[in-house]
Amino acid sequence: MEKKRISLADLDLLKKSFRQSGLHTVCQAAKCPNIGECFKHKTATFMILGDVCSRNCAFCATTHGKPLDIDKEEPSKLANTIKNLGLKYVVITSVTRDDLFDGGAEHFKNVVNKIREEIPSIKIELLVPDFKGEEKSIDIVLYSKPDVFGHNIETVPELYKFRKWADYNRSLNVLNYAKKKGFITKTGIMLGLGETEEQLLNVFKDLKRIDCDILTIGQYLKPLKDNADMVKEYSNEEFEYLRQKALDAGIKTCVSGKYVRSSYFAEETYQFAESKLE
Repeated sequence: MEKKRISLADLDLLKKSFRQSGLHTVCQAAKCPNIGECFKHKTATFMILGDVCSRNCAFCATTHGKPLDIDKEEPSKLANTIKNLGLKYVVITSVTRDDLFDGGAEHFKNVVNKIREEIPSIKIELLVPDFKGEEKSIDIVLYSKPDVFGHNIETVPELYKFRKWADYNRSLNVLNYAKKKGFITKTGIMLGLGETEEQLLNVFKDLKRIDCDILTIGQYLKPLKDNADMVKEYSNEEFEYLRQKALDAGIKTCVSGKYVRSSYFAEETYQFAESKLE
């Protein structure tokens, strides 16, 4: 089904509406290369819990430092904005909030519940931090019953020096825990930080082992001068080759391409993954 588009002239108005409501989109905060395309399709990935991350990953453009207090009105603001935009599928993510006792899990649940209260038929995909691996926090999020539970592993374990305070096996465990609870799981990885093909193939095997349903593969593009350098730019043929390798490894759904990000064509990817489970 073709998505309803808005005019280019309305793009600035859409961005302005986000700012006025106090809402944040990861599309803007992380300088996503697909921002124009997705906004024209009236889709966006909303970022809750503020726009200041408590971690400082070397590849990320999101502001880091001491996060602000939680906006208790954010669930209502977000639900109203989504309703006014007429969206049927939304992606909700957040900065990492290690400063909060539950990592922000309760706020995630409140956001999902409020959106569903206003729009019962909506599909909701979450892209969550690792919650330091705390199963109690993950359970709080899962209690809201998202249609897709996402958590990005970002890169191969050998390059986790770029993910400050993160842990590869912890991220795998977060995805595995949600899958064992019966949820569709999704993760994403960036290419170009210096990984090898063998390392990527090992990641694909790990994702198959935990039965991860959806994998996105995209090109790392250095967002700011202080971020990590891009070591390699992959060709379209290489992205297709790795997509096929991921499928050969047993991953059900893989979207791969230079400008692919975890929420790119999220609705279509979810529908395809869901059909695979039927």
